[in-house]
Amino acid sequence: MAIDLIANLNSNITATRWRGLKLYNAYRLLVALLLLLSQGLLNNDHWLQNAKADIFSVLALGYFVFSAISATLSWFEKPKIDISLPIQIIVDIIFILLLMHAQEGSQSGLGLLLIITIASASLISEGRLALFYAAIASIGVLLEQSYRILFIAQSASNYTPAVLLCLGCFATAWLAYSLAKRTRESELLASQRGLDVQNMAQINALITHEMQDGVLVVDQFFKIKHHNNQAKTLLGLESENWHEKPLNEVSPEITEMMQHWLGETEPSREFVPTNIMASNILKLNTSSRELRLRFLPISENRRQGAVIFIEDWSQMQTQAHQVKLAALGRLTANIAHEIRNPLSAISHANQLLQEEDTDPATKRMLQIIGDNVQRLDQIIKDVLELNRRDRTNQEMVQLEHFIIDFYTQFCAVEKIPETCFKLNLIKAETLISFDRRHLNQILWNLCKNGWRHCKKLENSLKLTLTLIDKTKTVQIEISDDGEGIPDSVRNHLFEPFFTTEKSGTGLGLYIARELADANGAKLQYKPLSPDSKTGLSSVTDSGSQFVIHIKKV
Repeated sequence: MAIDLIANLNSNITATRWRGLKLYNAYRLLVALLLLLSQGLLNNDHWLQNAKADIFSVLALGYFVFSAISATLSWFEKPKIDISLPIQIIVDIIFILLLMHAQEGSQSGLGLLLIITIASASLISEGRLALFYAAIASIGVLLEQSYRILFIAQSASNYTPAVLLCLGCFATAWLAYSLAKRTRESELLASQRGLDVQNMAQINALITHEMQDGVLVVDQFFKIKHHNNQAKTLLGLESENWHEKPLNEVSPEITEMMQHWLGETEPSREFVPTNIMASNILKLNTSSRELRLRFLPISENRRQGAVIFIEDWSQMQTQAHQVKLAALGRLTANIAHEIRNPLSAISHANQLLQEEDTDPATKRMLQIIGDNVQRLDQIIKDVLELNRRDRTNQEMVQLEHFIIDFYTQFCAVEKIPETCFKLNLIKAETLISFDRRHLNQILWNLCKNGWRHCKKLENSLKLTLTLIDKTKTVQIEISDDGEGIPDSVRNHLFEPFFTTEKSGTGLGLYIARELADANGAKLQYKPLSPDSKTGLSSVTDSGSQFVIHIKKV
């Protein structure tokens, strides 16, 4: 970006110098024409013969021809400005010196043309070679005056006008050089400021376009001056250019809110109360989400326009809910640690009482105590496991081998006949990155729930491994032929502490989903119908299926 700006600046400077040289050529052509008219050459039929006898007329004619050629070349910008300008100025100085010599030397008024030439050349060349042009003109003037004193026998007092003319040339060159230097510094400063402004504009555009909130900038005429893509996404409108478009055509609701905001009383500048920010916040309900709009004035006066920030209120509520759940999880984990010690003491005392007391009624009461102690202990274990869901130790797992080992262990521990639990694997070496302990707990929880609710017949419980090449994911499906889950329960299936079992804690599926999310996987519930391709053709109930989506390595 900086290189392009410098290149544009150089091209603009070159174009400006060419315009200055063209203007100077027009001036020089006019001066040469006036010199010819002063000699009456254009009104004389034998002007060529008179020109041969008059040196001034010949020089004036030559000066005119030179001016015309220079003007033509400058019009076509040939050759380069750094070559054309010095050549023209040096030749111009020589012609002016010869014209001065043809008249009365430095005593004639033609010496003023040198000052104009040096000043113009210095400005066009931006101060470069300014003193060089002055030196050439001064040397020429002094040599011409010396020639007159030595060979024409003029008085030495005539050096005074020549010296003054030389001093005028150097003073003009120095002033032109100083002016050109300041001009260059101003142009450089302006280019730097322009670069800073463009960089700042790019940074602002990048920030606004990458913001999670939508941004609308509206002027006093309710026209959109700037917006980002997130504003279109949140408002759910078509992707088109909104620049200079009336806000009423984009969103009449926001227009009405802004008019209401403009009608409110502006806060005093002496102090800003804490509820001022809240007064600038309005809510907008769309078909897909709930939005929160925040209006901020562009200047001190609200009537000059506003910056409208659009936030997804539903997403903010979800994030706040997640923060609350995280805080609640830490709290329950601390409470669970504190409960575990007295619970262990109760369990130990209960076991001692069961060994000593032989009364059946008392044993029944102690058995109830023991069952509830075990239930509380299981809840504590689930809560502590939930608190450790982010402490994953992911490693490379060969999925087929892992599932075979899990299948063997699960059937042995839960005492499940192998005919009732069917395993469908693929013949592939599927590698995933997962915490082995977490994967084992997820599968154990899902399979145990499936076995609890299935009919415990042949192939009542199934574990199927499916590979999807398009998305490079692998699916682990656990299905059963039970009664399925009612529609009223499905929305609360993965909520913590929600259960339909009398002895359940309601944390099993919630922990399974949290552990899956912690490892970059996704756990979903899918109801099964009797006619689906699951091999459950012998059942009359729908059944259930849980699917784990895992990315392949």
